[in-house]
Amino acid sequence: MNGPFQTAREVTATALPAEFAALAPPPLLLPGERLDHYHALQQAIFAELAPRSAIEWLLAIDVAELSWEIQRYRVLRHKLLETYRHKAIEAALRRIDLAGIDPDFEHQAEYYTQQNALSWRTDPIAATEIEARLAAYGFDQDAVTTEVYVQAREVLILFDGLLNAAQTKRMLLLREIRNQRLGAPLHRPR
Repeated sequence: MNGPFQTAREVTATALPAEFAALAPPPLLLPGERLDHYHALQQAIFAELAPRSAIEWLLAIDVAELSWEIQRYRVLRHKLLETYRHKAIEAALRRIDLAGIDPDFEHQAEYYTQQNALSWRTDPIAATEIEARLAAYGFDQDAVTTEVYVQAREVLILFDGLLNAAQTKRMLLLREIRNQRLGAPLHRPR
């Protein structure tokens, strides 16, 4: 049942057999993701695993999908850190700019602090000036990075959980492919 199978044409290690195409639909892409990148990853995994049976193809499809998810989580985590870096710069500026300010001007000062943080993110010249100003008050890059991780800690824990779960599943699938090739049964009796 799970032995090598033959199709009407020769199947290469990287080509998904037509009979399995319906089992490997392209993923729903997020903005910035490209279908050709997904297919390149999928083809690289198929070439590496060189599935030899129907079960191995199904497992290889799952490995490719999990690998795409892992890559997605890494990119999203990076973007998350960029967003929290912006917030950390804003928080550091707030500590400097709003310290001892008259309550009547606090709202206006808060607005300018937010604008400065936005300028830091979008204008390299403003970023250099703001970073120098922060450094003068003891907020070096390490202090800002620490603030980033303090603010993002709960969301980073979530991403770590997602990454670990996907990596564990992928390892289990790879182990199952190895077991298939060694002739181990799919389900062991208890």
